[in-house]
Amino acid sequence: MPRTLLLDLDGTLVDTVPDLAAALNRLMADRGLPAFSHPQVAAMVGDGIVALVSKAFAAHHRQPDPADLDQFAADYAAHAAIDSKLFPNVLPVLSGLAADGWQLAVCSNKPERAARALLDAVGLLPLLCAVGGGDSFAARKPDPAHLLATLARAGASPATALMLGDHRNDVIAARDAGLRSIFALWGYAAPGMEAGATAVARDIGEAAAIARRLLP
Repeated sequence: MPRTLLLDLDGTLVDTVPDLAAALNRLMADRGLPAFSHPQVAAMVGDGIVALVSKAFAAHHRQPDPADLDQFAADYAAHAAIDSKLFPNVLPVLSGLAADGWQLAVCSNKPERAARALLDAVGLLPLLCAVGGGDSFAARKPDPAHLLATLARAGASPATALMLGDHRNDVIAARDAGLRSIFALWGYAAPGMEAGATAVARDIGEAAAIARRLLP
């Protein structure tokens, strides 16, 4: 089995908060509610768009209805790659791993359509052998079934795979799926979310070096 690196998307590969915040604040404006700052949105990212919209409305003592969720999903899918940017050195580091024979796959709670559009826009999609979105399977992170289903799409085995992500969902899902995990300290995580990870990395280059050590 080839070595496989499963990758979270938001906060790990791409700084997606600018476009998430823009779409969320357009929804807030349409509903007559106050906008959120980028740090506030970053703190709500990681559990998928339903959770993001729910947290935003809860902050204003409201609950979203299906129309709110549908509007946000459609707006964000159409504008997912306007101001979102790769974190430094992501493309060359992942290209280097691929050149060394690693398989790369994304496992994200973002809807698959939006994830693929974003990955294509930032130039990562050609490097990937699989994409597992939040609506691709019956389960999503932190359920380990999400990781295992994405690995199955990639034709990979948990025994020769690692998970890299910036959220506790990534650590929990990897642990319960029998994978070792690398925590991305450069992402959106709150302090302490790295607890339980096999290793922590300060940047993508260090994460790649750790991956090579864990699966030589």
